[in-house]
Amino acid sequence: MGVSQGRTDDDELFATSIRTWLAENLTGEFAKLRGLGGPGREHEGYDERLAWDRHLAAAGWTCLGWPTEYGGRAATLEQQVIFHEEYARANAPARVSHIGEELLGPTLIAFGTEDQKQRFLPGIKNVTELWCQGYSEPGAGSDLASVSTAARLDGDRWSINGQKVWTSLAHVADWCFVVARTELGSVRHKGLSYLLVPMKQPGIAVRPIIQLTGTSEFNEVFFDDAHTDADLVVGGVGEGWRIAMGTLTFERGVSTLGQQIGFARELEGIAELAERNGAAQNPLIRSKLSRAAMGLRVMRAHALRTMDSADSSGGAASVAKLFWANWHRGLGELAMEVMGAQSLVADGAVENGGLQELQRLYLFTRADTIYGGSNEIQRNIIAERVLGLPREARP
Repeated sequence: MGVSQGRTDDDELFATSIRTWLAENLTGEFAKLRGLGGPGREHEGYDERLAWDRHLAAAGWTCLGWPTEYGGRAATLEQQVIFHEEYARANAPARVSHIGEELLGPTLIAFGTEDQKQRFLPGIKNVTELWCQGYSEPGAGSDLASVSTAARLDGDRWSINGQKVWTSLAHVADWCFVVARTELGSVRHKGLSYLLVPMKQPGIAVRPIIQLTGTSEFNEVFFDDAHTDADLVVGGVGEGWRIAMGTLTFERGVSTLGQQIGFARELEGIAELAERNGAAQNPLIRSKLSRAAMGLRVMRAHALRTMDSADSSGGAASVAKLFWANWHRGLGELAMEVMGAQSLVADGAVENGGLQELQRLYLFTRADTIYGGSNEIQRNIIAERVLGLPREARP
């Protein structure tokens, strides 16, 4: 099973239409956005990329896989793959609305009430409301079941207290989907709820976390008697773990194929540098470049094979996360080897923290094996849920 690697005539027409549209629209004021944004670079051209996202929405190029009744195109998996790959090939800018479109939107379609869908889906599709994800906490990183942020029902509103951390784009978000403990005295997976919380209120403070690259797209978020309406619970009170896991099944979807094209572009740049500076004459460097190219092929084959599989264990997603995160971190290390002594000198653009592009790649990819579920957590999932090995001892 998996996404077919053969295209139908309709798929070819779809590919031509998006390719043509991108060529005609990534011009004028939008031409300078090519290649901007993405992990570690979310600060680049943010306002302009937001305008670009809204331009995409007006032309009907957002939320392609959503049902038509909620503003989508009901595009097939093949067509969604085509879109993300063509978008990446055009070097179009990273989207600022991906958390709402790729995570919360599908979650609401699958688990939300009709009122919640009508309230929030239009704002996501039209990029008029931006979202962030309130999962990790200082004492509950990859172990999400340990969250301690608490929510108490006070009349017709929830009162929320606690802290989230590593919250991407919280400083620009209008809303946050928050996993909070709504049952006093509950532990682990029980007693959690999935709340939709407005960010622009006195009870919420957002503090940036400065990264190795000098940028700060991650944040700490503090809830001090923050509020949200009683009916803004997705899936029902106490169903938070189930809904949160549902969201994670959408996190590694078709956009990963576009991600891989970005990886290929990075690898190509490193290989070209190796040719220019003579590093390619080193047999070890040549071998590592070849292995990186083979790794990309394996990554794509796995993604296509598992894209539409029913994998309740999360094993396929964990394998994919382990593979791409380690591959990408290794690419950053290879970039430093190819740069040689020049890799030790920070003399790039000021807005990039004084770093050259490959140095930024190396530094930021150190986090790839941590965020989105650390390597250790992914291996535990594979061991326990897929291979049936004994569970790791827990307090």
